[in-house]
Amino acid sequence: MSEHEENVELDDTDPALAHAVLEIEEHVAGEGWDRPARLYALVDTAALVAQEPALAKLMGLDASSAQGSLTPVEQDQVAAGVRLEDVLPTIVWPEDVVGCAAVVERLVLPPDADSAIPADPKAAEEFAASHPERQEVRIIAGVTRAGATYTALRLKSHDDAASVVGGADLVPQLTQLLAVSLESEG
Repeated sequence: MSEHEENVELDDTDPALAHAVLEIEEHVAGEGWDRPARLYALVDTAALVAQEPALAKLMGLDASSAQGSLTPVEQDQVAAGVRLEDVLPTIVWPEDVVGCAAVVERLVLPPDADSAIPADPKAAEEFAASHPERQEVRIIAGVTRAGATYTALRLKSHDDAASVVGGADLVPQLTQLLAVSLESEG
């Protein structure tokens, strides 16, 4: 069990999905902040070991570690300046992808600021960037075709593994967009 898994609530979520999301979180945390959005395919580790044994060996995976786990496979980078929310509806995942995950960094404001946020998206972005109580947060959200969701959050102001918060319903708008990308048919 990693330090991440000791510090977050796994409730009734799919443990393989939670583990994969927390693995991604640990990986991206090691690279620091101010990174573009990232997208990951989640594949069944046992199937990966069976279908791609050489790749699995390079990744340190074997049949004993494969049962009931998911392996995150990073996709091509989301282009700078392009919102992940605009990219997700254009994605079609092959059937052997059992889930997907995304990493985004966002500014969050306290609830009492909601009524002051301008309706214009550009003005809202400027408002958030200049708000004295803004917080930078990294969101790692994952979903499976079976309907499981899990999200991990890390605030830049509390940038340590012990402060990562996790749960199934933390950012429902993002998990819904991810789920729709899994439903698309090519």
